[in-house]
Amino acid sequence: MSKLQSPLKLGANELKNRILMAPLTRSRADADHVPTDIMVEYYAQRASAGLIIAEATMAMPECSAFWREPGIHSQEQIAGWQKVTQAVHEKGGKIFLQVWHGGRACHPALNDGKTPVAPSAIAITGDDVHTPEGKQDYTTPRALADDEIPEIIAGFVKAAENAKEAGFDGIEIHGANGYLLDEFLRTSANQRTGPYGGPLENRAKLLLEIIDAVIPVWGAGNIGVRLSPLNSFNGMKDEDPQALVAYVSEQLNQRQLAYLHLMRGDFKGEQSGDVITPARKHFTGTLILNMGYDQQEAEEAIEAGTADAVAFGVPFIANPDLPRRFAEGAQLNEADPNTFYSQGPEGYIDYPFMD
Repeated sequence: MSKLQSPLKLGANELKNRILMAPLTRSRADADHVPTDIMVEYYAQRASAGLIIAEATMAMPECSAFWREPGIHSQEQIAGWQKVTQAVHEKGGKIFLQVWHGGRACHPALNDGKTPVAPSAIAITGDDVHTPEGKQDYTTPRALADDEIPEIIAGFVKAAENAKEAGFDGIEIHGANGYLLDEFLRTSANQRTGPYGGPLENRAKLLLEIIDAVIPVWGAGNIGVRLSPLNSFNGMKDEDPQALVAYVSEQLNQRQLAYLHLMRGDFKGEQSGDVITPARKHFTGTLILNMGYDQQEAEEAIEAGTADAVAFGVPFIANPDLPRRFAEGAQLNEADPNTFYSQGPEGYIDYPFMD
């Protein structure tokens, strides 16, 4: 039997296969960040995944980094997500919510003119952000004061509670890709002093405090964390990514979380290194790997014990029935990048199934 097609116990959840759907921002929520009916259909179409990790979702108001990404901080958003989780469960699927704060990747044009917050007042350079007024440069964020940190933690706790009310099977804390928690972790974005800056133990403090705060809400077996220690997206770098992933993996292992979701590489190809080995060494729970895997390499990773499951992104965009296509050796549909963030149904819910 294919290792990818074999079941997996993921913390408190039983998965029917190890072909996971990675979180994919698609900008199909409405202007108030409420999930829409086409989002219900989109996720239900992909319920054959062993686990759907739903897209980056705003834990609190005024932390938008995309135009029309969903939130989980209002009753309307909770109700919208309830339709999604119900539809996925009716199809026999499992779904976690990725809970997120955009940090310095937020923009005033997306957040009622509010200046974004970050560990340090360092702007993202060399890139731009989509806003209702078109593409704009990132702005310089305001450094969070130490006494503002409890409010961020409380926002994640409330989001975790709301995700439970919305019917999710668990949550993933987004500590990757240059957003707020990743900004605290990595040295290029965190140049503060005090309890949340300087040594790695301090830079990881916010992530770990959030995890400790949401464990009473969900239980450790229903919580995962995503990391991207090599990814230079959003202007990120770290002076020692291997040490970062080793330390954080060890801390997650002590908390017996459901999984560690590790992005193995760099979108831009600017940084390289082996972060899988220290993650596997220090985290003995379920390790989910991501970035650029095809079916064969994913099978080999699971066979070798390097990974317990693999999360697929773009292949799930274009192939709602990806596990079946893998099982039958069928050709995959090609994804159209022009519709990744186009907000309508085209390139979202119209990719064909095998039949």
